[in-house]
Amino acid sequence: MKKVLGLGNALTDVLLQVSEDDLRELGFPKGSMNLISMKQAEEIQFRFASVRKRMVAGGSASNAVNCIAALGGKAAFIGKIGNDEVGDFYREDMIKNGVKPILFLSQNTMSGCSIVLITPDGERTFATYLGAAAELCADDIQKDAFNGYDIFHIEGYLVQNHDLIEKSIRLAKEAGCMVSLDLASYNVVNENHAFLKQLVKQYVDIVFANEDESFAYTHLNPQEAVQMIAEQCDIAVVKVGKNGSYVQQGNTRHHIGAITTSCTDSTGAGDLFAGGFLHALSDGFDIRRCAEIGTIAAGRVVEIVGTKLSEETWEEIRRICAMYRGFLQKYTTD
Repeated sequence: MKKVLGLGNALTDVLLQVSEDDLRELGFPKGSMNLISMKQAEEIQFRFASVRKRMVAGGSASNAVNCIAALGGKAAFIGKIGNDEVGDFYREDMIKNGVKPILFLSQNTMSGCSIVLITPDGERTFATYLGAAAELCADDIQKDAFNGYDIFHIEGYLVQNHDLIEKSIRLAKEAGCMVSLDLASYNVVNENHAFLKQLVKQYVDIVFANEDESFAYTHLNPQEAVQMIAEQCDIAVVKVGKNGSYVQQGNTRHHIGAITTSCTDSTGAGDLFAGGFLHALSDGFDIRRCAEIGTIAAGRVVEIVGTKLSEETWEEIRRICAMYRGFLQKYTTD
């Protein structure tokens, strides 16, 4: 089984269920990712002090590699935390989940957090204070970090730091890694369109995008977008919510239907889709099976608030992976 290394913002998620009116008054477009100051983070949390909240270690790439580890894969994560209680919580949570933490320490800046505003329709809007996570820089990344890894997965939220992204991908390629990129958010794509396009064409092997992100990247509908992206890299994935996903490699394209589920909170759905997909890929499955495993993981996480599935749910997904693995072994043996 191949090993996966993730790179991303080490953020602790603060999950808040809010109304549509609350979101409008805060001025955040629904479904967007918004960078905020520490003062804004404190103001938002004060505003919703009486609202029940949950705190979990998160971040896009972190969620993906935690999914891989939970499914029995080998995974590690590179990020930066503060020298504080939140940073300690983050590290301990990764170790508990079976992920190797490669965490650089900031002595002067607090650990980052992402306030996840969840509206009644399950849509999530992010207000993110990056804190120490934003201090992760190109100088932190060294060649030996990639030794022994086969897939390098990056979250698009890091794309504003061009030097960090370019150095990391170059070193990953030199180490023989396949590079996977999640486009992260439509506003991130809009703000960094030219750089992302160059990055994908030159270095990236796998692109994950949802419908809004793929439109921002291609200005095409999902079926046309997945084809265009697949012309620029090896594997393209476009997720279309309750309508499932499209995955294409070369001229082979599949539409995978979504599983029937009740959406409580879509936080982490795309991350767990990527995690499930990459785990299946590391196990030798074809792209259709990879997308099916990703779909199941994503479908299960939207049923709960947050991204932490129960052990029973992980075991259910592991059984499905084992069933697919049995089919694969029988097919290759025959």
